[in-house]
Amino acid sequence: MGKLVAVSGVVFACIVSGAALAQQIYRSVDEHGNVVFSDQPPAPGQEGEQVELGDLNTAPPPEPRPRPAPAQQKPEPAPARTVSITSPENETTIAMGPGNFSVSGSAEPPLGPGERLQLFMDGEAVGPPQASASWGLQGVLRGPHDLVIRRVNNSGKTVAESDAVRVYVLRPSVR
Repeated sequence: MGKLVAVSGVVFACIVSGAALAQQIYRSVDEHGNVVFSDQPPAPGQEGEQVELGDLNTAPPPEPRPRPAPAQQKPEPAPARTVSITSPENETTIAMGPGNFSVSGSAEPPLGPGERLQLFMDGEAVGPPQASASWGLQGVLRGPHDLVIRRVNNSGKTVAESDAVRVYVLRPSVR
């Protein structure tokens, strides 16, 4: 019995979906007691009835929406290139002596291909640009000096510059 109801339901659904074309549906029972739906009237001598269908529940198709363009991967912005002087600290005094001291720096992110660091003291370059972030200065004259490290690319253009660090060198004077 359950199989009959299922088959009848499927047949009815198929017929109803095509009802817009047929406009008339007939229901009858065959010689085995199965309910049959058809768009043809039952054979003469066979009992059947016309099924009245209500209005079909239809809706117009939705308006086509323009497809969004495929998401283009925006390149991640390059991390900000920075450089700083880690030693000596600002306002450091270099004690009495020949004026020798070291300067150390750091670069974030690490130097890329073709990048170099250039130390400047009082606006003048100290040696050529280099891959290392440390310099040994010798014989620096007494007085205040401003140190800056510049991060330069392979064409010599400054990519980043450290904050200035002021050091005071004390040296004996000869009279």
